[in-house]
Amino acid sequence: MEDQNETQIISLKLLVDTKVNKVLFAEAGKEFVDFIFHIMSLPLGTIVKFLNQMSMAGCLGELYKSVESLNNQYFYSDLNKESVLNPKTVVNVPLLSLNEAPSTPNKLYDCGSSCGYVTYVHGIKCPHCRQGMCKELVFAGPTGSANTAASRSSGSEGYVKGVVTYMVMDNLEVKPMSTISGITFINKFSVKDMSSLEEKVVQVGLKEGLAILKASMETKAVLTLVFLGNKV
Repeated sequence: MEDQNETQIISLKLLVDTKVNKVLFAEAGKEFVDFIFHIMSLPLGTIVKFLNQMSMAGCLGELYKSVESLNNQYFYSDLNKESVLNPKTVVNVPLLSLNEAPSTPNKLYDCGSSCGYVTYVHGIKCPHCRQGMCKELVFAGPTGSANTAASRSSGSEGYVKGVVTYMVMDNLEVKPMSTISGITFINKFSVKDMSSLEEKVVQVGLKEGLAILKASMETKAVLTLVFLGNKV
């Protein structure tokens, strides 16, 4: 994982109800929305690896450590425990560097005998012919295709388009932002004293990204907990 100083930092504008110390919603660009959508695609092993650096409830941390420490002699020879500890995701989102190597494209391999099997792990044995799967194939998914990469501009990677501003609720629900939607949402919370509403601009980097990841599994008031320190 990259150092905090080398990761991307983005700004997020929060609308806070100061009377109850709660975030009503945030105005966000595509970078932040790409990140929170990316949480849905992260394999469990990847999530545990990141959150092991923080206090983590439950026993998944111990399960991860047991896989990590188990000697390779107990695994089938055609398996690699790295595929459990560091599984690949199809779409890489560079924000916050939550992937260890976001700029490295996925590589697919087969045995060269047209057995119909492919793998991300170089050299493991083909389940059919038992030959080493070392022949690299052209990956045609969202991140590895040369044609796809060429058709995208540097600002069009990730999940959502950057042509609009997005409204991210305290529970991470995402909607396109508009004046009408903002007013409707404020009315939904029956805010009577508009003077209690305050805009707060916060910076989101690696530390905050990991805190959001952790909070998303603990509470429905994620933004309030991470940026105001208030557990609703």
